[in-house]
Amino acid sequence: EVQLVESGGGLVQAGGSLTLSCAASGFNLDDYAIGWFRQAPGKEREGVSCISSRDNDTIYTDSVKGRFTISSDNAKNTVYLRMNSLKPEDTAVYYCAAPADELAGFSSWYLDRRAYDYWGQGTQVTVSS
Repeated sequence: EVQLVESGGGLVQAGGSLTLSCAASGFNLDDYAIGWFRQAPGKEREGVSCISSRDNDTIYTDSVKGRFTISSDNAKNTVYLRMNSLKPEDTAVYYCAAPADELAGFSSWYLDRRAYDYWGQGTQVTVSS
């Protein structure tokens, strides 16, 4: 059974940092792309970043480039999202996601929520001004 469990959210002041974790079970991270998404109140869920551990490749949405870093620890089957220089507009529930199909080719498609079949429960990130 595929499970994704996020942790690490919280309340932080603008300019601060947080690291989110996504603990995966039921599949091998090396064979799949993993994505981080966020959803603010009244807004659609948007792709933040995605990673292919196998290809050692990452993709970021423009609004977080240079501030967020996605990484994976395959030994722990865990993906991380390090978030620096946080802004109030980063406030959202953050989700990690995994597709049902093994990775065939890594691309910006994996910033699209339609690429994913499994989702975690989400972790709240609140950035105060």
